[in-house]
Amino acid sequence: MPVYKKILENVNEAILLFDSSLNLSYINTAGEVLFEDSARHLIGKPAKYLFASETMLINDLQYCIEHNEGFYDPEFNLMLAHKKITISFNATPILENEQAPEVLIELQQVDHHLRISKEEQLLAQENISRMLMRGFAHEIKNPLGGLRGAAQLLELELQNNDLKEYTQIIIEEADRMKVLMDKMLGPNKVPNKIALNIHEALERVRQLVQAETADSIKIKCDYDPSIPELKADKNQLIQAFLNIVRNATQAIQDSGEIILRTRICRQMTIAGKRHKLTARIDIIDNGSGIKPELINQIFYPMITGRHDGTGLGLPISQSIINQYKGIIECSSTTENTTFSIYLPVGNLDD
Repeated sequence: MPVYKKILENVNEAILLFDSSLNLSYINTAGEVLFEDSARHLIGKPAKYLFASETMLINDLQYCIEHNEGFYDPEFNLMLAHKKITISFNATPILENEQAPEVLIELQQVDHHLRISKEEQLLAQENISRMLMRGFAHEIKNPLGGLRGAAQLLELELQNNDLKEYTQIIIEEADRMKVLMDKMLGPNKVPNKIALNIHEALERVRQLVQAETADSIKIKCDYDPSIPELKADKNQLIQAFLNIVRNATQAIQDSGEIILRTRICRQMTIAGKRHKLTARIDIIDNGSGIKPELINQIFYPMITGRHDGTGLGLPISQSIINQYKGIIECSSTTENTTFSIYLPVGNLDD
């Protein structure tokens, strides 16, 4: 590989090169990460494919080539699939002797540092949540056992069957609380990690939820078959995905649509560690969205927007994904809510 290509493949800026017809002829690794697509798929595509909603930008690029004039926008709002980002946009025309003109584009995500800050906040939040849940659960489980035992002893002394109904209620509620506390403590078994195709877990979740919702909610799949296997406990991942998808069905209520999408991300940093390959799983619903005052608290335990919710599903999912050095992020509007799960795809021998 030429030295210049090694440099371009390792810079943090997205570098794109378009020919005179505004067809993409080169994109570096950072560009693949930004557009969440592979160079193999993007090379040859027209600029309007990558910048589909930016008609004025396409005109500017055409002007750039025709008049040999570059342009720069330090805060360009770029709309990508299901998200809007702020980037610095620098377009430079390239003319070499008698060859057809080209245009070199440099893109740097201005709000990238905001994502890093949010990620750090999520990880700190998860650590606090885990400590709170474990402490709270242990404090509750000890007197709960005593309460149940006392109810059983009392039941043995009672002759009136009508009164025994009350002790049974105490015992059943104590058991229900114990199950709830066990959920707060998280998985208590050693994960059975095996080589796993992420789509196996997602398909299981899709089948379960589709059976629960019948035809009232449509679940669409948009999978990237190129995602390699990762080493994980299938049941744990099913639980993590299932919690989120079930939340999505409750947000939709009567009828709507859920999209399960997978993509491969390259050279992604999570919790300060750079991963060569990361699987991204998006769970998108067109429900009513998450209230703005809750969006920054949804991964805390006991935080829920439903009167009958426990507020444990999302913290448990985040805890499971963190075990695999991944993270869950969320964005929500009144039109749709997206939970993005990032799972590093490492060496299967790790």
